[in-house]
Amino acid sequence: MVSPPIDHDGAFDLILVGSSFASSFFLHRYLERASSSVRVLVLERGELREHAWQLAHRDELERQSDAAVNTGQSAKPWIFRVAFGGSSNCWWACTPRFLPEDFRLQTKYGVARDWPLSYDDLEEYYSAAEELMAVSGPADGSPYPRSRPYPQPPHRFSDPDRLFKQRFPDAFFNQPTARPSRAIVSGRPRCCANGVCSRCPIDSKFTILNSLRHLYESDPRVTLLTGATVTHLDVANDRVTGVRYERAGVESTARADLVALGANALFNPFLLLRAGLTDGNPGRGLLEQVSVNVEVDLAGVDNFQGSTSITGLGYMLYSGDHRRERAAALMESWNVPVLRDLRGKWRQRLRLKFIYEDLPQPENRVTIGSDPAKPDIHYTRHSDYAQRGVDRLESDLARVLAPLPVESYRVIRPDTLTTEGHILGTTTMGDDPATSVVDRQLVHHRVRNLLVLGGSVFPTISPSNPTLTICALSLRAADTLLAPSTGRSS
Repeated sequence: MVSPPIDHDGAFDLILVGSSFASSFFLHRYLERASSSVRVLVLERGELREHAWQLAHRDELERQSDAAVNTGQSAKPWIFRVAFGGSSNCWWACTPRFLPEDFRLQTKYGVARDWPLSYDDLEEYYSAAEELMAVSGPADGSPYPRSRPYPQPPHRFSDPDRLFKQRFPDAFFNQPTARPSRAIVSGRPRCCANGVCSRCPIDSKFTILNSLRHLYESDPRVTLLTGATVTHLDVANDRVTGVRYERAGVESTARADLVALGANALFNPFLLLRAGLTDGNPGRGLLEQVSVNVEVDLAGVDNFQGSTSITGLGYMLYSGDHRRERAAALMESWNVPVLRDLRGKWRQRLRLKFIYEDLPQPENRVTIGSDPAKPDIHYTRHSDYAQRGVDRLESDLARVLAPLPVESYRVIRPDTLTTEGHILGTTTMGDDPATSVVDRQLVHHRVRNLLVLGGSVFPTISPSNPTLTICALSLRAADTLLAPSTGRSS
């Protein structure tokens, strides 16, 4: 429930920082496993904004988020939301899994480093996250192993999608998405396919607000404080003893047996650094994917028959030995209407987005700056590895576009303001405390009652959207933390 100021005489079993995907999926599984006597405090910097309020105040959340970070010398935007539910309020609800090879780049391709866990370690949690989100996905195969079918049937292809599928049956699929293909009993309607998913007008896509809000309002074990900015972690004798926060101008401290940071890859390392926890170099390796758009004018084939905003995923440039020297790419086929200004050919246009992985670079990092409430961001550029993938695109297009009747196309290369809206790296997981911040259970290597959740723990990134992997990692972390027969954290 959303609560007034609390009495801190007793310690909490768990304090969660943030209420976005990482925190909420962790909380969901934690509450399933914990006893009825546990006490959980959630500190959320933003306010709880109803869906109707968000639609009526379309730009206010964006302005609040833009003002939350000092970007230093970098013009690159980092998109997130300061509100209950975090970035679930602005995501596009794309939910592909990572491929098995994404977890072992070093072993398979001699690039970067392997994750300390495998695809098989996450598969059951991928399936559980898809069930919670009611993901729509392909029923005729998958680029990765699956133990269960998708909860909802796939969205309808466009006509260009069907041509891709005919030519590349094992490399082109309906996009998995938490935008429903049919109405959900809980009240989320079928996607309206109007292409403004960052502000879904009918509240169809999965958000924490419309699907996991009950964890915070209906479970008596949970206390949610909104408008609570965490400022410091108190650490003594290699344990977190308390969390300091400011709310309505008043500074307070809450004590807990266990603390989990679920802010994002900017604020998770910032809080660690402010607490003097420099183990494993938190803050280094800030990154996200690099995208290139291709606008294709078609000869005699109409587009936009699909039933959601992004209808197809192409893996034609993903797997293979090219990953030894240049980045893999995932192709998205867009169904958002962008019409041609040409009579008789209004709908004969297709937008494709090619999303390239990137490798961590130590110079791209988060540090403590002059403002005690905001991290400094130092971002120079994406890696040469990613750029070599981007540079290869035009020569790859002949094969990729072969199924289509192409009249012409334009490649729109990324610039300094390009963003995929994914903030990753900075508190990586690994088995070696010298080179990673948390272990494979997302527990800090030295401070064993501190967890770090979210995309900041990724050792490397994939061309695939990261949100489903973030959620699967949180479910797994809660599972391994709590023994089924006990009610307290280990």
